Amino acid sequence: MRTTDEGATVRLYYLSDGPDGGMAETLMYGSLADAMALAARQEPGVQDGLWIATSNDVIAWRDLVNE
Repeated sequence: MRTTDEGATVRLYYLSDGPDGGMAETLMYGSLADAMALAARQEPGVQDGLWIATSNDVIAWRDLVNE
């Protein structure tokens, strides 16, 4: 199980599917708590493509909330 401080600075981004592997669109840089709240407000289809990057890890948002 991953653990991190909810105040840690993270990047929340959406990785779309595409013919060349998709495109990453940054939704925000901020605290993990703020990123989790913003991700939870997105539509389910968008949530499937959300990723959170910390200084040393990247995890799919769905994997993080299902742990």
